[in-house]
Amino acid sequence: MIMYLLMGLTAAVVSYAATWGARVIGHRLELHLPIRSRDMHSVPVSRLGGVAIFLGVMVALIVASQSFFVKDIYRNNFSPWGVLAGAAVIVLVGVADDLLDIRWWVKLIGQSVAGLTVAIWGVQMTIVPWVPEPIYLENETVRVLLTAGLIVTTMNAFNFIDGLDGLAAGVAVIGGTAFFFTAYWVHRNAVLLDYSDLATLITAVLVGSCLGFLPHNWFPSKIFMGDSGAMLIGLLMASAGVVSTGQITSGLYDRANGISTVIPILLPFAVLFLPLLDLGLAVVRRTARGRSPWSADRGHLHHKLLDIGYSHRTAVILMYLWTGILSFGGLAFAIFPWQIVLSVDLFATLVMGLITAWPYLARRGDETAGKTPA
Repeated sequence: MIMYLLMGLTAAVVSYAATWGARVIGHRLELHLPIRSRDMHSVPVSRLGGVAIFLGVMVALIVASQSFFVKDIYRNNFSPWGVLAGAAVIVLVGVADDLLDIRWWVKLIGQSVAGLTVAIWGVQMTIVPWVPEPIYLENETVRVLLTAGLIVTTMNAFNFIDGLDGLAAGVAVIGGTAFFFTAYWVHRNAVLLDYSDLATLITAVLVGSCLGFLPHNWFPSKIFMGDSGAMLIGLLMASAGVVSTGQITSGLYDRANGISTVIPILLPFAVLFLPLLDLGLAVVRRTARGRSPWSADRGHLHHKLLDIGYSHRTAVILMYLWTGILSFGGLAFAIFPWQIVLSVDLFATLVMGLITAWPYLARRGDETAGKTPA
């Protein structure tokens, strides 16, 4: 645990310092796009935060390759470097979009290249979670294409929720922390000769980098992570999920004191539920209106929270709470009896649903009362 925390701390320190530098450079060189109708800010803000997050991740992974315990992850294993190479590609694509506002299809090509880079030289899906038995992927071409597709989908999901100050970074911290504890818990409770794990390392440095960036990005934001940061988070989350899910076939979960094999399947979906939900709703909404699924609008979940009356900070905190319930509610299945966890999760979801909808329900109540004859 100590080495993972040190790697996370390394990422946080580098990210914090690099974000400060990106703020200064972005401001002096005016590296920002004109304010758009869907934007929530009223003054130009630099979008170079993703570069700072990437530097935190990169330095931490390089340090890890030479550090006690975690360097075992790199032994005869090119996967960490493949993930880092894919991350570098997507950051370059994101910076180009943040500064030049490239066409959606050009960005999609860049996302595909990044996803394929990870899938070919980094990590690959070896199974598809299914009921009652997982589907084993024998063909390498299929593994590569499915992995790249998952990574591209996750990158776009995180990119879609990056609409309020501190939202995407905070969601990544909360979800990534739950993911980290799950991966670490499994390896510490299994009988292994080597407890080091790539998924645990990736989530540790991702959480650290986002924590270092978040103080600069909290409302009112001094810098945005931009597409480069949001897509980087999605790529790293997806990569960690692929590693974790692939461990089902290794027998690792059978040796981890009875920890259910459903956990590596359930948790990635729990962590990514809000981003994926927002992505799905956006695609349906835009397609129904005859628009491209990639065309921007002001109809995301965070926009809806603002529309029903929540302030900027409160809307972000609500999204944090939802992420916490979904992420740690999924993690709890690895620790407590599923009947208890399911009951608590359903109750927490009901309470949060009422809290989230309260301004809308209160307004409808006032309107109904106003229409009642005296």
